[in-house]
Amino acid sequence: MFYISMFLMIIMDHPSITSAHGVAGERFFPTTFAVDDPFISDELSVLYNYIKMNDETGGPRIKSSTLDVGYSKRILPNLGIELDEQYQWLHTDGDGTVSGFNNLSVNLKYQFYTSAEYETILSFGVSDAISNTGSQSIGSDRFSTISPAFYFGKGFGDLPETVNYLRPFALTGVVGPNFPTSSTTDRVRNPTTLTWAFTVQYSLMYLQSAVKDIGLGAPFNRMVIIVEFPMETCMSGDCKHQTTGTVNPGIAWIGKYVELGIAAEIPMNPRSGADTGVYALFHLFIDDLFPKSIGKSIFP
Repeated sequence: MFYISMFLMIIMDHPSITSAHGVAGERFFPTTFAVDDPFISDELSVLYNYIKMNDETGGPRIKSSTLDVGYSKRILPNLGIELDEQYQWLHTDGDGTVSGFNNLSVNLKYQFYTSAEYETILSFGVSDAISNTGSQSIGSDRFSTISPAFYFGKGFGDLPETVNYLRPFALTGVVGPNFPTSSTTDRVRNPTTLTWAFTVQYSLMYLQSAVKDIGLGAPFNRMVIIVEFPMETCMSGDCKHQTTGTVNPGIAWIGKYVELGIAAEIPMNPRSGADTGVYALFHLFIDDLFPKSIGKSIFP
């Protein structure tokens, strides 16, 4: 209730008008792979991820495949709700495969600032990974995790023309703590963690359309090069001060109604993964597909 009250106070005190799916001036911020978007919109994402993980007890490595479906819906032009569900397969050599749903995640996000001049988007959100909505066979938590977060996106199109080829760069990111609602599970302490994740982007689409026509043809004139750094640091418990994360270089192609993307997933340490993984993204811009019906905010 505290976080909901904060949202209502912010909305009443700081009204703003947003643009569809991550547009600030001439800057388009694409949906990325493991780092959440800084904007709210009407969209549907299907994300596949595969990576090999080290077993924490020193046993055989675990092959993890995840199909993630996310849907976001604007309630007001600058306030929306995001639903995210994952189905995961875990395969261990000699032990076979187990599968099931992870806990359903619900995020309320408010985009409180959008600047066309400075190509900037700022948002605040509160998410809840709801307890007991996932499968125990894959180790879904029996407690909820509450995660308030700050999101940002900043394009560098406002740099001087003397550095034209730096203007297609952009940064996005999210930072915020994750609080478990139960202190222990089976006498094991559930830690508080800190998410700090960001992306570095270079938009060939922006270069071609807003900086200089260098003759790029299809499909390169619709591409954005993305490098992600999704990081999480443990703040309490036995894992205190330990950080997990990956470096995810990839590329996204932006169409009128759809975005397609692919990226590698490179673990930064053994706790983060045993080998390079992969992401594949299929994303629909529902606000462009159905602007007069399901693609518009519920309340104008």
